[in-house]
Amino acid sequence: MGRTVLLSNKVFVGDDACERAVPLCVAIEGTRVAETFPPDELEAHLLCGDELVDVGDAFVSPGLHDAHEHVFHAALFPSEVACEYAGTSEADCVAHMVEFAATRPQQGWLVSHGWRDNLWDPPVLPTRASLDEAFPDRPVAMYSGAAHTVWVNSCGLAELGITDETEPPRGGSFDRDADGHVTGVLREAAGMLYVGRILSSFSDAEKVSIYRDYFRKLSAMGITSVCDMALSLIPGADAINPTVYETLRDAGELCVRAHLFPALGDDESILEGLQDRLTGEMLRAPGFKQFFDGVSSQHTAWCSEPYANARFAGDKGRPTVDPSRMRELVMQAASRGHAVRIHCIGDAAVHEAISIFADARAAFGDPTQGANSIEHAEDVQPDDVARMAAANVVCSVQPPHVTIDITQPDRDLGPERAARMWPFDAMLDQGVTLALGTDAPVVGAAPGDVLYTACTRRTPRGHEPAAGWHPEHDLTRAQALRAYCLGSARAVGRADELGTLEPGRLADLVVWDRDLLSCPDDDLQLARPLATYVGGRRVYDSEGSDR
Repeated sequence: MGRTVLLSNKVFVGDDACERAVPLCVAIEGTRVAETFPPDELEAHLLCGDELVDVGDAFVSPGLHDAHEHVFHAALFPSEVACEYAGTSEADCVAHMVEFAATRPQQGWLVSHGWRDNLWDPPVLPTRASLDEAFPDRPVAMYSGAAHTVWVNSCGLAELGITDETEPPRGGSFDRDADGHVTGVLREAAGMLYVGRILSSFSDAEKVSIYRDYFRKLSAMGITSVCDMALSLIPGADAINPTVYETLRDAGELCVRAHLFPALGDDESILEGLQDRLTGEMLRAPGFKQFFDGVSSQHTAWCSEPYANARFAGDKGRPTVDPSRMRELVMQAASRGHAVRIHCIGDAAVHEAISIFADARAAFGDPTQGANSIEHAEDVQPDDVARMAAANVVCSVQPPHVTIDITQPDRDLGPERAARMWPFDAMLDQGVTLALGTDAPVVGAAPGDVLYTACTRRTPRGHEPAAGWHPEHDLTRAQALRAYCLGSARAVGRADELGTLEPGRLADLVVWDRDLLSCPDDDLQLARPLATYVGGRRVYDSEGSDR
């Protein structure tokens, strides 16, 4: 069978030196790029049996790689079995759930995602009372937009076995009223543990269908790879569902490469067993994931100084895992060559994680698969950027997080700390590898929003503020694309085969309807793939044909 030779006047190869698109032919043989050459050499390179695909001025880039998703949750909430809704108030969210319940008349859990009390009017925390009034006899779980808190009704608490006497898991908490009764709001490790139990009620067949549909949507977005990150501190409750991936792979229905990161604990065999099983090009398990803190909007991010609007004396968050315990776990993993990716949002969490990673590297070298990474890294002390680079730590960031609520950092952290947040420019200037993603379902997986917010620091909806929120930290288009492709490949230890369109790399690429490097800023969100290829196979075609 001959090769496919893709010809475009605008190809962004995506290597470290790449700043612009050039006319290029990309010859694909099997699953990989066989060679690249200028169009004026086409006659000399075209072989008998080759298929020439001339896309003219359509822009071609490497496939996009979302470096941080919680795939089951991202796939679940836009599906038919759960709903996505932020709402404007507690009452609005309850009313919307009543409407959704009519589509799920059978008994069992009702589940939603998206509420953010800090964006409500008024901005007050919900309780089980409002849900109890609407749902006295059916369990309901409403997952927060930040994915760190779960709001449950009394029936749901009973289903989970939670009473006033129940102790939350380490790293988590239950909100209580003035009389000490649980309110139905479960935070951090508690929310993550119990939501895992709730979502386990979906059957394997439902999960396969949910994932299959979601991956098709990702292909239509130009996303060719994802990192599926544990959404729990507790091993075994992380919702990464490896058997679902294997089912889709074995059926020939896996159209997105997936990199699985189970929760870090004492049992290294959880990861090692996956690494023994997942050795092909489509599925890998490059390392572990763990949480060091929460989110600043809920004052659970671990900061070095108290919050500007402190709720009590010394209110500066806290680590979800004791620093000595985190050090023990990371050093243990490093001794066996394993990478760890740590959720760190507050500056104290970031600082301590860098110290642990630096010591692990000094003792054991770099991981044999994947790369040590700080996930989110929202508030970073200026001196810690260079320390991150020196420790060879990847910084995995989600640009749409910058604009979820552009008033929140000033309100919670104060203007001085807010001004240094998400310092994408300084990270690249000082040699940090930057990987881009979304943290879906915290924000949607839409690549246009990622590129737009990375390059403008404006809200995807409303495009505010006009000059951007701290635009000094903007990325250029080329920097953002490289981080979204090659940077994310480095985060999983696969920069030798993913992230660029160089010969020998896997042929993951996207043909776009507009030039992502030069189109107007507002057009970034309008960009759509004409075709998406994974390993040389066309997995999406805007005209509806399939290969």
